[in-house]
Amino acid sequence: MNKALPAWLEPLLANVRDSDRSHYSRLDTPDRGRPAAVLILFGEHPGDGPDLLVLQRSATMRTHAGQVAFPGGAADPGETEPRATALREAWEEVGLDPDSVTVLAELPRLWIPVSDFLVTPVLGWWHRPHPVAATAPAEVAHVARLPIGELADPANRLRVRHPSGYIGPAFQVRGMLVWGFTAGLISALLDLGGWSRPWDTGRVESLPDSQLEIATPRSSSTDPIG
Repeated sequence: MNKALPAWLEPLLANVRDSDRSHYSRLDTPDRGRPAAVLILFGEHPGDGPDLLVLQRSATMRTHAGQVAFPGGAADPGETEPRATALREAWEEVGLDPDSVTVLAELPRLWIPVSDFLVTPVLGWWHRPHPVAATAPAEVAHVARLPIGELADPANRLRVRHPSGYIGPAFQVRGMLVWGFTAGLISALLDLGGWSRPWDTGRVESLPDSQLEIATPRSSSTDPIG
């Protein structure tokens, strides 16, 4: 582990070590599925403080068009380590140098029913930040660093309702709506890191039309992961 790990990350890591799948999803994880991984990369930006790296999918994608997500995707054949998958995908999607990342932990595998992915979230510390940008424009439209303080701001938090009946946490930050699997993970990590603040969980809004072409979640309507 990198010796320069910031003090603000230590409570999160301590709580992550004691967490299990139930902290992140209400869905049981099946024995079989398509292995995948995402990179949850924490950094620190001068002036904005701690942040998370996210991307916005291209509007032309067949599924998940326009959705905000962590870098990540399916494992390549023969790729058995989730951290290898997460770092490779981050390199391919946004040009992230794997050597700039200290891998901190792997969360429990989580199931996304609509795609049958078994996703392992990989936590990382961006110990040597560098410029990143969409390097696969057919898949990625935009790359952003979202400050933890803005994600935790009660004014930026809500829940969204999909026509399928799905209701889950969401964030409106810097012109982007974050919902579904990604928002569920962020919500759980805000709690585990001690960053959450009381917010109005009764604020429920319908997903905008621009998001309705995204693959429909098939989980419980109250599952925060989606």
